[in-house]
Amino acid sequence: MPLVQPSHSEFISLNQHRYHLRHWGDPAAPLLVMLHGWMDSSATFQFLVDALPGEWHVVAPDWRGFGDSDWNRDSYYFPDYLADLDALLSHLSPQQPVRLLGHSMGAMIAGIYAGVRPERIACLSLVEGFGLNATRPAEAPGRYARWLRERRDAPSFNALGRLEDVANKLIERNPRLIAPRAHWLASMLTRQRDDGQLVYRADPRHKMVNPVLYRLEEAKCCWQRITAPVQWVMGGDMWDHPMAKGVMDSLPERRACFARLQENVIAGAGHMIQWEQPEVLAQVIQPFLIQAEIRSA
Repeated sequence: MPLVQPSHSEFISLNQHRYHLRHWGDPAAPLLVMLHGWMDSSATFQFLVDALPGEWHVVAPDWRGFGDSDWNRDSYYFPDYLADLDALLSHLSPQQPVRLLGHSMGAMIAGIYAGVRPERIACLSLVEGFGLNATRPAEAPGRYARWLRERRDAPSFNALGRLEDVANKLIERNPRLIAPRAHWLASMLTRQRDDGQLVYRADPRHKMVNPVLYRLEEAKCCWQRITAPVQWVMGGDMWDHPMAKGVMDSLPERRACFARLQENVIAGAGHMIQWEQPEVLAQVIQPFLIQAEIRSA
């Protein structure tokens, strides 16, 4: 599949982890940092970058345990991603706040970070990432017990078959994803094991349950401290993601946390908007991104 914008890789050290960064565009152009979601990688943004009008220097990391970045030796915890993002932005833009876009898990990390370090963010585009379902303290014993079981019997990935099989599965889950893009993504999201079998290019320990409950009230307190303009982007198929119902039911209280919020809904798209409707997503985020005032931190 021909790509409009070729990318190049950079490997840096962030918090004792070797991190893979993917760069597109002229380094002298305005910086835009993109953060991918769970079980994904920086490659997820290729079609969006191809569709973006104007000149941008887009940088997307592979989070630890995904893509070509180092894996943890044990479980993965949300605060580590905040620390990794903080170190990444210090590397990319030590003096100025940045334009930041996140999808799904990447958006949830970006939203919390923007409230913890509001001076580092010029504008924030959250694509399909407005937090998780609220939890109850009573869930803690069962959650800890499951985590202990999974530590004893670590998860693994099943073999995926051929690239064609992976591409077909991506299309099945994302029906508006066209075949050439599905095949390219299949090659980017998988690796070949020593036995020749294809598996996902990610640490299977990401499948372990997080022993720490998601606390919506804490997330809301962080969102309330964001000073940058915030954009929510939702797919028109709002029930596409299995965790969406509880989130959608509480959108009004989440929405009220943001002082400067605009919302955009993209018809004909599910959770993976950047795969299914990258051209429309580019047209939606471009005006929001260019209006951001970049000031010295």
